[in-house]
Amino acid sequence: MSGERLGASIAAIAGLVFILVNSGSLPGETALLVRLLGIVAFALVWFAVIRLTSPGQHPMIPDPKARRIYWSSVTFEALLIPLGASTLGRNHRPELVVPWVALVVGVHFLPFAKAFAVNGFRPLAWCLIGLAMIGGIFALTLGATVGTVVAGVLSGVALLTFSAYLGRVVTPNPG
Repeated sequence: MSGERLGASIAAIAGLVFILVNSGSLPGETALLVRLLGIVAFALVWFAVIRLTSPGQHPMIPDPKARRIYWSSVTFEALLIPLGASTLGRNHRPELVVPWVALVVGVHFLPFAKAFAVNGFRPLAWCLIGLAMIGGIFALTLGATVGTVVAGVLSGVALLTFSAYLGRVVTPNPG
């Protein structure tokens, strides 16, 4: 599997999880509809884009530096998400937990762009960071549900969209 397909696979799964988990803040039937649409979008991306393989495609074997960057980023993400969520909970700001998660997930894509020479990671990172910031502002001003939909559900949509793009377009980053 190429680096693009691997990245698309991981982003598609993460996008589906974001949608399934965060749509629960919506009213009953709306939450169900959003979840069903997320599952359908995931299935379309997975079977129509990611699962397709090109003839002669070789598996990606990242170099040791890229692997270190990957594991360092994932480790920091795994530490920062619960640490931040706990801190926000202790400071009576649970409405900011979903924007925090979206922010950390977004930031963790920045080092990937260079390490794996994949152009799509940088815009995805900035999109998730922007949604996290807007979701945080909305959570503080309009309520937790609006913040969760923006930072959580829309981040899931962004991840699925990125997956579809990255699974179809293979563009190595020259630098």
